[in-house]
Amino acid sequence: MPANYLVYRGFPEPAIEGVRVSFLQKKLSLYLDLIRWSRPAGWLLLLWPTLGALWVAAGGFPGWHLLAVFVLGTVLMRSAGCCINDVADREFDRHVKRTANRPVTSGVVSVKEALGVGAVLALVSFALVLTTNGLTVALSFAALAVTLIYPYAKRWVSMPQAVLGVAFGMGIPMAFAAVQGQVPTLAWVLMLGNLAWVLAYDTEYAMVDRDDDLKIGIQTSAITLGRFDVPAVVLFYLIFIVLWTLALRPEGLGAIYMVGIGLALAQVVWHFTLIRGRSRDGCFKAFRLNHWLGATVFAGVMLGYALR
Repeated sequence: MPANYLVYRGFPEPAIEGVRVSFLQKKLSLYLDLIRWSRPAGWLLLLWPTLGALWVAAGGFPGWHLLAVFVLGTVLMRSAGCCINDVADREFDRHVKRTANRPVTSGVVSVKEALGVGAVLALVSFALVLTTNGLTVALSFAALAVTLIYPYAKRWVSMPQAVLGVAFGMGIPMAFAAVQGQVPTLAWVLMLGNLAWVLAYDTEYAMVDRDDDLKIGIQTSAITLGRFDVPAVVLFYLIFIVLWTLALRPEGLGAIYMVGIGLALAQVVWHFTLIRGRSRDGCFKAFRLNHWLGATVFAGVMLGYALR
């Protein structure tokens, strides 16, 4: 629209500015929807284990610099991942009830726009990583590679949630690298435990869309596990909690950490009651509440070091 069009048609100059502001507001709203800004549960699922690893690596509070780098980096990279995932899955998403109205799938945000937003967010995240050390920077490239691979894993991998688990767990070795300049065995054990947790909650997520996914022919852990999905989810939860409990036992985090573990186990029981009927609503509710389980374990770690 020419800059003087509204004036020529008899509209005052402020109307032009109003149109521009309205356009920018609409675009911002679409981009925020693209990165799931109103649904923070996604980036919280990445944040809690990353912060837990940061506290363990530092033996307590890691300092404001690293805390800011990993909190902001987690939010930015998860948001960038949403952009990549929506572009990769746009043809599948139109056939799934829950995802049919996503911005890229519905066409209100173009593929080029989505990739542009994702690239900007990833670059800002990378700039944050550059303030750490060389090993952390090197691991960030591995994290980016897995993030790019994951959206396509469901086309060839029977349990793509395992690939997501690797992507979501990369913050753990990066946290140790940033603090200690190395990645000890402890970091990999914690990452393995976190992988089990991702398998638990993302299988719950996949159970929501199982009927649609079967129709369009993509693979998920919910489909692969079949009637063993519910017991497998519980088993994944238990592997996560057992590995983190045993791995952190030498840290001497005391009774407060065990209280956190006990509360996490109570949430596992609650999740079982939500998913055992395999209803869409129950499975989706269980998935959305997982960030509280992660927050509980992190709170136990943080308080354990504070009171040690």
